[in-house]
Amino acid sequence: MTLTELKPAKGSKTVSHRHFRGSKTCGKGHKGQNARSGGGVRDGFEGGQMPIYRRLPKKGFKNTFAKNYNSINLERLAIFEAGVVVTIALLLEKGIISKPLDGVVIMGRGEIANAITVKANRFTASAKEKIEKAGGTCEVV
Repeated sequence: MTLTELKPAKGSKTVSHRHFRGSKTCGKGHKGQNARSGGGVRDGFEGGQMPIYRRLPKKGFKNTFAKNYNSINLERLAIFEAGVVVTIALLLEKGIISKPLDGVVIMGRGEIANAITVKANRFTASAKEKIEKAGGTCEVV
């Protein structure tokens, strides 16, 4: 095999523009930044316009309209006796939550034996089922 028999691999891309062949400008045109040795612009350069990699945000997204709820499992509500009305104010008083935030969500982990009335912003389906099974009620505020 000789150098004249070498061919690019099947399916490979060939270079569309060969420099240093033909006229004295070697396919670079006349003068200008790209005609000079070492000339050209760096990657991402957009002619002085603010490049896209600097215009786009680099970190995550924080939704300022998102609701931030306190999540409480049923096992935390087991301390209340039957007949008690559990409100956000009572949860703050007992130290179960430290701040009211945008409300309270009652989650279904754990069991509850006492019939209590729970006033919260949201209930999971399993939590609602367990509270009503124990004889209590769920009220969405």
